[in-house]
Amino acid sequence: MERRIVICAPTGQDAGLTARVLASVGIGAIICSTPVELMEQLGRGAGALLLVEEVVAGVAMRPLAEYIASQPTWSDIPVLLMTHSGADSLDVQRAIEHLGNVTLLERPVRTIALIAAMQSAIRARERQYQVRDADQRKDEFLATLAHELRNPLAPIRTSMGILQHIHPDSEPITQVRNVVNRQVTHLTRLVDDLLDVARITTGKVVLKKGHITLQSVVNHAVEISSSTMESKKHQLDVFEPDAQCVLDADHARLVQSVANLLVNAAKFTPSSGHIVLRASVLGDTVEFTVRDNGIGLEPASIARIFDLFAQTPVPGEAPTGLGIGLSLARQFAEMHGGTLYAASEGLGKGSEFVLRLPVVVQTHLPATPESSIDKGMMENMKSRKILVVDDNVDAADTLEALLGMDGFQVSTAYDGIAAVAAAESMRPDVVVMDIGMPGMDGYDAARKMRQQSGGQNMVLIALTGWGQSSDKNRATDAGFDHHLVKPVDYAMLMKCLQVQV
Repeated sequence: MERRIVICAPTGQDAGLTARVLASVGIGAIICSTPVELMEQLGRGAGALLLVEEVVAGVAMRPLAEYIASQPTWSDIPVLLMTHSGADSLDVQRAIEHLGNVTLLERPVRTIALIAAMQSAIRARERQYQVRDADQRKDEFLATLAHELRNPLAPIRTSMGILQHIHPDSEPITQVRNVVNRQVTHLTRLVDDLLDVARITTGKVVLKKGHITLQSVVNHAVEISSSTMESKKHQLDVFEPDAQCVLDADHARLVQSVANLLVNAAKFTPSSGHIVLRASVLGDTVEFTVRDNGIGLEPASIARIFDLFAQTPVPGEAPTGLGIGLSLARQFAEMHGGTLYAASEGLGKGSEFVLRLPVVVQTHLPATPESSIDKGMMENMKSRKILVVDDNVDAADTLEALLGMDGFQVSTAYDGIAAVAAAESMRPDVVVMDIGMPGMDGYDAARKMRQQSGGQNMVLIALTGWGQSSDKNRATDAGFDHHLVKPVDYAMLMKCLQVQV
């Protein structure tokens, strides 16, 4: 933690006298004689800032205000302002307005008052650092929690795929499989939402924009929310433009936002309800409207439903969810330069959510069919040798069984050292490998595989519970071609194999 005090009093003896007083009680300080030097020192960190009124009356005020505005969410650096005229000064009033955490010290300042104010400022700053450290520990915990939850989810989902292969015509097996898949999908979404909250609050979410189609957003959002809709027997009507529309947006975040609105509508609509998703385009703006005939909203609820962890009770039902989905949807909308708002005529009269984004770049494109894997390509894929690596034996064995049922030649290894040896002896075409393994992790194993004879020609796919952007970057640096998050979407795994054929 940085405890030093940055002092800026360009004229007179205030700076030197203040530094000596603070030093007498063990508080270190650095004196800046110019606004440029002041900003340089602030950039290196400070426990508090002590200024005289002349500084905020001069050219330093603007960069100071910009520095205060750009602080991370945990930081609110204490500013002690020494003034002759007190709060009656317009310059002091501007400083209070733009510098935030300001304490006024009227000159001449008594020594005991200066020491007390500075010690109070340092204690407040220490609490801010504690909040920062707690947030960091929370983020680390959430990332670890996501990893630990995803690991057991992987073999559960894969096992249900195996059961469907063995008993494709069994109605009871199909029903059980659908239940398990719905619950696994729901738990995975909860884990992802928690991680997104941690990323947003620390400023780690960066939109990955690209040209995508409006229709693909609608299709994927409907697919994600379908299990919730089916479980409550809702009727979902979807209306969208006939012509394809191209959007410049982050596909994953936009799909997540629309899906969250659909899941929210399903949650607050009694069984056998009616939900409408309407997508429309006007100029450069795309609008997604989700309307339901559910329990509706009181005016007071509309004002707070977008707050993080806000929960609206459903009559006759136990509380569910984390109160995250709508908050994330609004934040993603604002990151795209758009808006999300809600409306309702009152309790029992349903609700409407409108998501508007200025991201349309092209309309009236001819429709193109989705690509598929033809039989020849599938046979070519199945002739390839695959090595599955995971220290979770259940996860490795179930994925091996599922790939084997689809005709692939599959082998397994249960740690990084064994995986490197297996890769050298069997020369697989594809390696699907976990990251968090004891001894030698997936990153080191991938690097060693790349150094083997023929290693540059292997397709390396990371299949892991670690799914943050930093984890994906580390996988790429280690030599992986793809990064998939547990529990694996089998169709996505097939697409990775298809691309490399």
